[in-house]
Amino acid sequence: MKAVVFYEHGLLENVQYTEVPEPEIGPDEVLIANKAAALNRLDLWVLAGWPGLNLKLPHIMGSDGAGVVARIGSRVTGFSEGDRVAINPSLGSDADYFGRRGLDNMSDNFAILGEHVDGFFAEYTAVPARNLLKMPDHAKFEDAAAASLVYVTAWHSLITRGGLQAGESVLIVGAGGGVNTAAIQIARLAGAGRIYVVGSTDEKLALAESLGADVLINRSKEDWGKAIFKATNRRGVDIVVDNVGAATFHGSLRALKKGGRLLTVGNTSGPKFEIDNRLIFGKHLSIIGSTMGSSADYETVMNLIFNGRLQPVIDTIYPLSEGLTALHRLEEGDVTGKLVLQI
Repeated sequence: MKAVVFYEHGLLENVQYTEVPEPEIGPDEVLIANKAAALNRLDLWVLAGWPGLNLKLPHIMGSDGAGVVARIGSRVTGFSEGDRVAINPSLGSDADYFGRRGLDNMSDNFAILGEHVDGFFAEYTAVPARNLLKMPDHAKFEDAAAASLVYVTAWHSLITRGGLQAGESVLIVGAGGGVNTAAIQIARLAGAGRIYVVGSTDEKLALAESLGADVLINRSKEDWGKAIFKATNRRGVDIVVDNVGAATFHGSLRALKKGGRLLTVGNTSGPKFEIDNRLIFGKHLSIIGSTMGSSADYETVMNLIFNGRLQPVIDTIYPLSEGLTALHRLEEGDVTGKLVLQI
């Protein structure tokens, strides 16, 4: 089968579109004929590698996918060949406390398809049947793939972990990425009072406004921290969603009102930085970490996608054969929404 893979960690020059063997399935797995797969910054980090990441090479990239059941393992029930399915990218296990409670993202054996094992940039992928969610006939494979990882991440952080309540104010640091566009829509759906978005370009901020943002701040034109205080009459906001990390963490803490919550869901600018602890205890702040989501979160948010209450933002759809082109676009960063591969 055709796939987008790398044989060694490093730069994008190591990525190939080539022939690899079709995967075998175990008794509790299904073989998916992939129809769409979406890109994430995670794909570039996996390619670069880090200490402790030990992959079977060549590694098939891609954590988000949707397709059709092509073959079923001997112990699988509830699914038939030809079923249209979305796939939860979080791999858990019933062998530990969290996994038995459906908290796959907190399991001791937690892994992500495309990160720790082969992913969806291929014609076929073997996945556990427990990760499948049937799609209605009207749902698009491209939407299901584009929504998967980023929407469950945004939902788990804002709703499950952050406890966003109707009427609360939310600041989202970043306007164009997948998690950020998802967070804007989820905050609006949950009844947030005012939604503030910090972005780098007017184009990305225009998209944020179309998704439901109320206050737009272009960080390339003004100090976004001062702008937030001005816009909130120096009170700050109830919740900040920050997936940038080192470059913005201090500003995010300062932007919170007394008793506010900072939701940290990533570190695209770096994981290590200093914190002025006076901000935390002086303002009674909470810092809440969140990674991916539970199986229940996944089912909830994907059904909101299927019924049209949430709509993933797709920048461009490429054929699988142009996966490397899409990865170069992702690396350059000039992307608004998701890049998707059609298979």
